[in-house]
Parts: sequence; C-alpha cells; structure tokens
Amino acid sequence: MTQLLTMGRPLRLGLGGRARSKMKEIPSLALLTVLGLGTLHAASTCSAEEEGVALAIVYDTSGSMRDRVADQAGRSAPKYVIANRALKAVADQIQAFATNTASGAPRKIDTGLFTFHREQAHVAIPFGPFDAATLRHWAERFSTPNGNTPLGRTLSAAGQSVLKSRLSRKHVLVITDGINTAGPTPAAILPRLKQEAAQKGTRLSVHFVAFDVKGKVFNSVKKQGATVVAAADEKQLNLQLQYILQQRILLEDEETPQKK
Repeated sequence: MTQLLTMGRPLRLGLGGRARSKMKEIPSLALLTVLGLGTLHAASTCSAEEEGVALAIVYDTSGSMRDRVADQAGRSAPKYVIANRALKAVADQIQAFATNTASGAPRKIDTGLFTFHREQAHVAIPFGPFDAATLRHWAERFSTPNGNTPLGRTLSAAGQSVLKSRLSRKHVLVITDGINTAGPTPAAILPRLKQEAAQKGTRLSVHFVAFDVKGKVFNSVKKQGATVVAAADEKQLNLQLQYILQQRILLEDEETPQKK
C-alpha cells in the first residue's frame, strides 16, 4: 500500500483507492479535451474564410419600376429598362475584376440576385460562383415589374446568403426606387445581420442605390453604417453603381467619402 500524508496523518490507499483517484481524473481530462477542441473549432471557423468577394444584389422589381425617367440620351424610358442595362454593366465590371489579375488566376467571387415576389423575397439567381452570362441573361429578359416592395425581407435573405459564404469580403448591393411597403424595414433587419456577422467573426457591408427617390429616405440605414447614394436618371445610376463597385466592393476602399 501507499501512504499519503493528510493533515499530518497517514492516509492509506490500496489499489481500489488508486483506481478511484484515476477515475476522478478522467472527467477532468475529458472536459479539458472538449474545451481544447472547442477552441480549435472556433479558431478554424475564423480562419476558414478565403480571400474573395461575396456579393448579393437586391434588385427592385416592384410595380413602380414601370415609371419613366430620363435615359442616357435624355429621353424618357421605364426605370426597369434602365436598371436592366445597369445590371448588365455591373456584370461586366465584376467580370473584368474577376479576370484582370497579375497572376492570371481568376479572383474568387460569389454572387446571387434577389428580387421581390408579392410581399416576399425571391431568389432570381441562386447564390454561388459568379456567372456573368447568367446575370446578363436575366437582365435581358426581365420585363414584368409588379407588386409591393419587401425591402427588409429581401435584404435579410440576401444578407443570410452572403454570411454563409466562405469568401472574406461580404457585401449586399440594393438597387431600389422606393421605400419598404411590406414586412420589416431594412433599418430593423440590418442590426440583426450585423450582429450575426460579428458572431461569425466577420463583417457585412450594405450599399443602397436610391433610384429616382431621395437618398434621405434611407437615412436610418445610413446611420447604421450602410452606404447610401442617390440617382435620378440613367447617367447618375451608372455613375453611382460604378462608384460603389470600384470604391466600396471590389477595391474595398472603405475610407473614400460617400457621394451625395
């Protein structure tokens, strides 16, 4: 037998005592192992992101997009026709960014297109690896704007898709001509998305292009850190989209002052 001193008195432990002592150590070791694995898992989750751009586009398909504004030539045209052309230009800019690299290897970009269906969000193009042809094809064919403007719900769907991406630079681009008319507002949704991003150890940036509507309509999300710019016609829409893509999304120049 082995003797241990406890408070000055010998304590005798037989084989059974040693076995019980060893058994008490097992749960502690198991707990440390679990904690260690949890730490490793958290670290691996944070480091699992890959360099690249995850971009979800929210495109307003509500009935007001049938209204007319000035096009590039100064003539009157439906807003959805102008926005379709702008969306094709967005596809071209992303394609150029993806392929114009010093190494010759394409940049990693995930995209998705989200529109409205009645009072709900609709996935027009599922979120996944960027495909310029698919985005252009959709823009060439869209011709039926109608219904309400569930901006908040669609922002939520787009943001959730972006947050699931493994690419490190996460963005949502909203092209809209009106305020929210169905469901929660973007101002109510944005804090939830920001909080979820923080819990995942990442960052989400949201950008609003107010097309034929005052930018101050979106002051509530601007105060929460969203980029907000306004465009009254086709020329301004193209300029503002180019600004956001080149200075906010693709080049990540977060310190460039916002255009009014």
